[in-house]
Amino acid sequence: MNRLIVTKFGGSSLADSNQFKKVKAIIDADSNRKYVVPSAPGKRNSKDYKITDLLYLCHAHVQNGIPFNDVFKLISQRYKEIVNELNIDINIDTYLEKVRVDIENGASSDYAASRGEYLNGVVLAKYLGAEFIDAAKIIFFDESGNFDENKTYKSIRATVLKYDKAVIPGFYGCDADGNIKTFSRGGSDITGSIISSAIGADLYENWTDVSGFLMADPRIVENPKTIEKVTYKELRELSYMGATVLHEEAIFPVRDAGIPINIKNTNRPEDAGTLIVNDTEEATRFGTITGVAGKKDFTVIAIEKALLNSEIGFCRRLLSILEMYGISFENMPSGVDSVSLVIEDSQLKGKCEKVIDEIKRQCSPDSIEVHPNMALVATVGRGMAKSTGIASKIFSALSSERVNIRMIDQGSSEINVTVGVENADFEKAVKAIYNTFN
Repeated sequence: MNRLIVTKFGGSSLADSNQFKKVKAIIDADSNRKYVVPSAPGKRNSKDYKITDLLYLCHAHVQNGIPFNDVFKLISQRYKEIVNELNIDINIDTYLEKVRVDIENGASSDYAASRGEYLNGVVLAKYLGAEFIDAAKIIFFDESGNFDENKTYKSIRATVLKYDKAVIPGFYGCDADGNIKTFSRGGSDITGSIISSAIGADLYENWTDVSGFLMADPRIVENPKTIEKVTYKELRELSYMGATVLHEEAIFPVRDAGIPINIKNTNRPEDAGTLIVNDTEEATRFGTITGVAGKKDFTVIAIEKALLNSEIGFCRRLLSILEMYGISFENMPSGVDSVSLVIEDSQLKGKCEKVIDEIKRQCSPDSIEVHPNMALVATVGRGMAKSTGIASKIFSALSSERVNIRMIDQGSSEINVTVGVENADFEKAVKAIYNTFN
């Protein structure tokens, strides 16, 4: 069956010539993989440099009047090694020299940073025997610097679909004046998603150095299972709580188009990976969870006031105080006579006492308590909504490990139960919940 597949390869997948060979084998293994989005070369080992970081450094050197030739030499060597070791018929020196001169002459930081993807795209296209399409010719930002979806999608369809196989570098496009503009870091994920959505791909494959999303952080849980299938909504919940493999913004273009994403491992292409599917797809697994994730270093401000539920405008005043001090909140569980604000410590730094004083002045609470050193642990899964006893299993697991639960919140979607625990109990809590469902 003919399917249209867009493949994005991360920096670790294209770090050296051996990785390029793996990428070519993956592309050649399925003729449906027609459009390829590469990142810039990543680290080859823990002591190595990412090419994008070196390009940013070159730009910073120029801005500060410091020679950057030694830094650029590291960039040139990497590309020359790849080209020479793969015996690719391309004059890479010409491309490298243009980039060097442009940076030397004051090119923008966006231009400098984007050249890693650009150069990798040129090299990979030649290696695969595919057409190279400069992303600056088909991906556009408007005068306000926002992504121009209509213009971009029209251009992609008119350009990309003319070719049976093409390479489009990730991470950048051009602004209303024709200058290079980048997405945020990790933006190659976004480029792949945009290409997939614009051409109506059947599947968006995101190739990286892990075999999909794991049910828990492997630094906490030993050899956690891979999540076989996850919805966009579940993924958003897990990513929000720190379980990141895919750039968050990359979800939206393909989610809106109903295109599934497959997270795959370039070094283990035989692994099934994780399939991210539409929220409307019917749940098939009940009585279990999709994953558990969390973050440390929160402060909980617990407020109590008699008849709080009948006092009009109480929560509005509370949130306006946070807005006044430029503070965003993470969670806001409430009861009949109580409400709690869960805020990242970094947001409250130097502001906590002022916020408390303002709450007392504007809201006149009966009591207000501050609980620092808190962690949030989220248990996520669509199968939880129609299953009895899930919450009981979570709380029993935590109780058996003597983890004190300081806060409980269940989202309205019923796919997420979040508990607040002490920072010191965070890892123990994650392990306990994971183990009780596996």
